[in-house]
Amino acid sequence: MIKKVVNLFSEIKMTIISAICLILSFVCMIFDFKPVFNPAIITIIISGTPIVYKAFYKLIYQRFLSSPFLITIAMIASISIGELIAAGEVALIMVIGELLEHKTIEKTKKGVERLFELTPKVARKIYKNNDKILPISQIKINDTIRVLPGETIPVDGKIISGSSSINQSTLTGEALPVDKTIVDTVMAGTINCFGCIDIKVEKIKDTYLQKMIDLVQHAETRKAPTQKIVDKWARILIPSALALSLLVYFFTGEIIRAVTILVVFCPCALILATPTSIIAAIGHGAKNGVLIKSGEALEEMGKVDTIVFDKTGTLTHGNIIVSNVITSDNIIKEDFLRITASLEKYSEHTLAKSIVNYVEKQKIKLTPATNLKIIPGKGVTGSIAKNKFYVGSLDFISKEGIDIPNNIKKEIKKYINQGKAIVITGNKNTVLGFIALTDKIRENSISVIQNLKKLNIGSIILSGDNQNAVKYFAQKLDITEVIGNLLPVDKVNKIEELKQKGKIVCMVGDGINDAPALKIANVGIAMGNIGTDIAIDSADISLINDNIESIPYLKKLSLATISTIKTNISISMGLNILGISLSMLGILTPMTGAIMHNLGSVIVVLNAARIYKRKI
Repeated sequence: MIKKVVNLFSEIKMTIISAICLILSFVCMIFDFKPVFNPAIITIIISGTPIVYKAFYKLIYQRFLSSPFLITIAMIASISIGELIAAGEVALIMVIGELLEHKTIEKTKKGVERLFELTPKVARKIYKNNDKILPISQIKINDTIRVLPGETIPVDGKIISGSSSINQSTLTGEALPVDKTIVDTVMAGTINCFGCIDIKVEKIKDTYLQKMIDLVQHAETRKAPTQKIVDKWARILIPSALALSLLVYFFTGEIIRAVTILVVFCPCALILATPTSIIAAIGHGAKNGVLIKSGEALEEMGKVDTIVFDKTGTLTHGNIIVSNVITSDNIIKEDFLRITASLEKYSEHTLAKSIVNYVEKQKIKLTPATNLKIIPGKGVTGSIAKNKFYVGSLDFISKEGIDIPNNIKKEIKKYINQGKAIVITGNKNTVLGFIALTDKIRENSISVIQNLKKLNIGSIILSGDNQNAVKYFAQKLDITEVIGNLLPVDKVNKIEELKQKGKIVCMVGDGINDAPALKIANVGIAMGNIGTDIAIDSADISLINDNIESIPYLKKLSLATISTIKTNISISMGLNILGISLSMLGILTPMTGAIMHNLGSVIVVLNAARIYKRKI
């Protein structure tokens, strides 16, 4: 019940009322008007109650002398000698500081819930010649379920009938769908692109997706909040303030001097030093398309010396495009593209759609194809003007017994080594040519890596895509450390290794598969526009504009913020020392002491506000 009351008093509306009452009390003092009831009492009750509660809660249950304890003593001492405005002022400044700090560290925690939503709640169970849709809770190990084209796979298991291409980007980050056939393993949360497949259930509750959820939850618990800077100083400041106040009273016999020292010693400016600077920095980030979710992440970004990138959708656009068209000597390029696209037009495969889009943009008119036969996950056959053609993977073309000229073989091998997907077209006698498809590097990726090097930050690529593809892109970006074929848990382990070596790691990613790594890194950055909701929720920072040039900017913003915080701390501590000295000499009273320490708070806030307009 007490906590509910304290929380009520902590609300912004109550703080505004508290401030108005303190101003009224101050106006009454200036004009020497003595009301029956001093409005400052309301300020003390509204703003002082949560402070007193926190002070004694930490003292009794945590055995910790916190800054609220010192402020409580200062309030009580001020009240005891009739300095109500001074008591209300220190309480109000403390509450405002905490409100600002809480505003900076609020963080969305819906990512784990959305991970659960990836898995269907029902599955199509096979009963002899019939199938029936049942809740997942009624599905058992070794049951056979059927997944139709476009559906999400609800369990981990093996394909026992049919073939298809599976979009595994949610779990592995692979840009290209993976062809799967009988005996191949499929995972819950992935999407069946086309082709009906029957799956023997192997895992239901302990699926790979569930393990990902566990990783995210475990990483969340390991993200300890930064200890408040005031509490770090509390063990020194609070006993020092009490001891100094008692000594002054003992040697001078003046209670006003002792109370003034307590009022001046209150670390209000120190409390505001960090949150106000962070609030200004968060505002600066927001107007530059960067959403910073916590002050801890912003401060930590200044210490980062290693940035780990996911490849697909981060350093690249995440869209599959035609990169190369290679034809045999005996066919015109336009005719080759027309034949290929005319057959691929009827396929639902991602690569087929990319090829058709490419050919249509070339304004090449397609020719109607007949006798079409689509072999899911392999290729397509059909006839054009009574001539039969084959379009598909290298494996498909080879099994059809179609001759592949040596010069074409060399070219195919070259592009496969670059990690590109290959679609080959041939007739019953020979290969006519092939199309290489790949993801596209972001235009500014190279400059970002170079700018990070200038800031003495190393770059690493950790990707679920195949090693050849990742290595090819890394060479273009001048990144030497690169690892492909990684599952989410592998990324987490690698980041843990880096941290154990003393590295301060920032992870940049865009997919669901990046969520655990984003959580476990010192700082997680998600691509906000194209990134999944789960990745964004898991990250400390989101790039709303999807501009990775914001990463070097974030480092500079963090360094500027840390510099401002240090300056603010120096200002607050310097004014405290000056105020204490003047209080000991009897120059300051509780009222003037409160004004002086309030002046320190104003200076700190104004200095912090400069960050918002600073050019970074």
